[in-house]
Amino acid sequence: MRLHRLTLTAFGPFAGTQTVDFDRLADAGLFLLHGATGAGKTSLLDAVCYALYGVVPGNRQGVSAQGEKLRSDHAAPATRTSVTLDFTVAGRRLEITRQPPFVRAKKRGTGTTTDKALTTLRAHDPAHGWTGLSRTHQEIGEEIKQLLGLNSEQFCQVVLLPQGQFARFLGADTADRALLLRQLFDTRRFFAIEGHLRERKAGTDEAVQSADSELLALHHRIGQAAALPRDEAPDDPPGAGDPALPGFVLAHAALARAHARELLDIARLRHAGAEAAHHAAAAALDSVRELAALQRRHADARARADALAAREPAHRAALDRLDTARRAETVAPALAQRDAAATAHAEALAAEDRLRAALPPEHAEADAAALADAARRQDETRGALASARRAEERLQDLVREREAIDREDRADAQARAEDEQWLDAWPGRRAELRARVAAARDAATRAAELAGRTEPVARRLTAAHRYEELTAGHTRAATAEAAARARRDECRAAWLDAREARLDGIAAELAAQLTPGSPCAVCGATEHPAPTPLGARHVDRATEDAAEAAYRRADAAANEATTRARTLAAQRDAAAEAAGDTPLAALVAEKAALDRELTAARARAARLPEALAAEERAEREHARRTAAREAAATRSAARTSAREALDAEETRLRAEAAEARGGFASVAARARHLEGLAGLLAEAADAVRAAGATADRLKEADARLADAAFAARFDTPERAAAARLPEGEARQLRERTDAHAREAHTLAVALAEHAVAEAAARPPAQPDEAAEAARAAEAAARAAASALDAARSRTTALTSLSALLADRVRALGPLRAEHALVGGLADLASGSAKRNERKMRLESYVLAARLEQIAAAASARLARMSQGRYTLVHSDDRAGRGKLSGLGLHVIDAWTGRERDTASLSGGETFYVSLALALGLADVVTDEAGGVRLDTLFIDEGFGSLDEQTLDEVMDVLDGLRERERCVGIVSHVGELRRRVPAQLEVVKGRAGSTVRERGL
Repeated sequence: MRLHRLTLTAFGPFAGTQTVDFDRLADAGLFLLHGATGAGKTSLLDAVCYALYGVVPGNRQGVSAQGEKLRSDHAAPATRTSVTLDFTVAGRRLEITRQPPFVRAKKRGTGTTTDKALTTLRAHDPAHGWTGLSRTHQEIGEEIKQLLGLNSEQFCQVVLLPQGQFARFLGADTADRALLLRQLFDTRRFFAIEGHLRERKAGTDEAVQSADSELLALHHRIGQAAALPRDEAPDDPPGAGDPALPGFVLAHAALARAHARELLDIARLRHAGAEAAHHAAAAALDSVRELAALQRRHADARARADALAAREPAHRAALDRLDTARRAETVAPALAQRDAAATAHAEALAAEDRLRAALPPEHAEADAAALADAARRQDETRGALASARRAEERLQDLVREREAIDREDRADAQARAEDEQWLDAWPGRRAELRARVAAARDAATRAAELAGRTEPVARRLTAAHRYEELTAGHTRAATAEAAARARRDECRAAWLDAREARLDGIAAELAAQLTPGSPCAVCGATEHPAPTPLGARHVDRATEDAAEAAYRRADAAANEATTRARTLAAQRDAAAEAAGDTPLAALVAEKAALDRELTAARARAARLPEALAAEERAEREHARRTAAREAAATRSAARTSAREALDAEETRLRAEAAEARGGFASVAARARHLEGLAGLLAEAADAVRAAGATADRLKEADARLADAAFAARFDTPERAAAARLPEGEARQLRERTDAHAREAHTLAVALAEHAVAEAAARPPAQPDEAAEAARAAEAAARAAASALDAARSRTTALTSLSALLADRVRALGPLRAEHALVGGLADLASGSAKRNERKMRLESYVLAARLEQIAAAASARLARMSQGRYTLVHSDDRAGRGKLSGLGLHVIDAWTGRERDTASLSGGETFYVSLALALGLADVVTDEAGGVRLDTLFIDEGFGSLDEQTLDEVMDVLDGLRERERCVGIVSHVGELRRRVPAQLEVVKGRAGSTVRERGL
């Protein structure tokens, strides 16, 4: 990169416009930038950095955000601060102009306003001249960064070469060196790698710890499940993270499983023995209980047999009574038949008399055949009336159907009238509903419009209130600012007057210090023939310093007041611009009117859902009523046809029914009469025939009864009837005799049974003792079964836990391997690994490599500056006391052949070593940034510490930098350099601001 021209206006100490032509300086190759302290030499370098990056270097870096800090205090109020730099980079001729924010008086009215910061970038084409590229800060900044490949810090290090920093860099500790190197070389990715590895190590460590915790938990669960004896229990397990833990818990699990299987085998044997004992005790109990039961059966049978023998006489009397009753029962059927025949004959005679009394006179004395013939004739007549009866019933149905049709007609007529009335009013109703919907929609649109109008009015109203507050505050601040400026001007004038008065009498002040025979501090003479006397206006140094201090305080107060006033003015102007030209009262009234109208519009718009729902309901009702009206018309036509058919059918059926009624009220009444008469005649005929038949059966029953009584050995039928027993009594006697016989047989069988007789001969059984023994055996069997179940559960649980433990151990292997790999990498990158002998972190290693490159590049120039005596080398010795390793710098002294620390260099040596280091750093950073050639360099101060010979060597090196048209600027106060460097750029300070003056060009 080559600088061509720098133009700055109202920047730093420069009140007007100053231009530096670097092309003319480049012709000389090496030029000197000098001037009095505070004149503004550094401000020129600041202007170059500000033009490129929008910031100034060093401790002044934060001031670029506030344009007032860059602005010259000597500049006229109407002059805007501006920096323009014309330069070439990567084969492109560019011009960048930056203007910080500018507070100026308004062109109309009173007060001030702030112009925004401006940045422009132009490119030069030999064919078309200057062409604008961009006016956006971000785009221009990105473009410059991409072209140069350097950020602002790197640019200041490699182009401006601040020597004081590199002198400190030589004597700094490794931490400070690392800080500077991090600023120049982007090592964030290596730091990020270290952090990533630390996080991965922590994650895998946590995972291993968690897995080991799971192993310990499984170990504890296995121990609880195994319940090993205290003498067989293993020792305490290794802690989490111990590699021996998996083997320990697997061994413990195997021991627990073996112990559990042994206990299971023992429990099985004990359970088998207990079950056998339980079965034997149960069999013995069953045998004893069976013997006791047989003995109880024998005793019961003997007692019952004795009681049965005592009831034997009563049993025999009951048997005789049952035999007599049995013989009487053989006569019972004949007795029953005779009684039934007598009863039936009496009932038949009574029925015949009753029915004959009910018959018409012409049939009262008729026999059975005549009565049956008359009944048949009545049935035939009734059958002929069936068709007429159906016609009469149909007439009643017709009446009901006509009534139903009439009801439907009336209902449809009423509904049709209502529908007609509603449909006639429909057009007006629909128009009204649509009007409501339209009104609500218009209100919603109006509400949205009003809301859009209300928001800006509200913002303007808020800004108007804010404007009034800020106007009052600015008035007070302006008054304070004017007073502070007046005070500052007074103090400045007093200070300058005091300074001029002191300078005017400085000769007299020096003369007052002369003593005879002592050399003069100015000319060295020992004789003082005419010392200048002190004048009346003489001012001493203390008075001048007091005046300057007062001015500085007044200037700070004035600047603070100005800043306050300008801030309030900017805020007031912003509020005025936001509020517009409308008065506050008008804004308040407009806002209130809009709020009222908006509230009303929103209330009307809220009715839109209800209006839409009402319109939809009305449309559905219109469709329903229209359909209902059409359906009613269709039903009315159908009923007219049905009514005509019913009238024709009614005429035909009424004629048929009138003919069949005869003298009765209805055909049904005549049919009922005929049906009743036919039934009565038929019943009378049956009664006459039944009376004759029952008389014949009665005679036959009397003859059979006499024969049955004789056969049963009874003298008369009456005695046979008296010997009969009631059924219940006979049944009881039979049950008693049968029970007596059954019991006698049962007892005989029981007493004759061999097992019962044998049991009776044996000693009495003891079932309680056998039951107690069986219960004890059962309890022992249950206990053995419980122990077996517990052993099985323990074995199953240990098998499951062991399988889970094996899975966890298998999963832990890859996890431990990953942890070891990641942990090793993390320790290596952090410098804590044993194999990292120098204990260098990854970032430090990269920085050490860069430092080694810088030392190599610096040594090429250092050898020339020191006449081959010194060589700058990088040291990667391990640092002590927790310091960073790998960032050491030593010099090799060729005169002694020893390597020593850079802190042992003298002042002059430190200067040219740091200069060589700075130049080497510039080369390495340039290569790192992409190899952009830097054709313009500035070297700041430090030459006063060199002797004449060393200065010659350094100047030779700097002359070598001019090769290939490179321009090198030296910033220094050293007078010898003014003689050695013809091309000079002098910065001259004055009360009205500094100026730039070229010499030797």
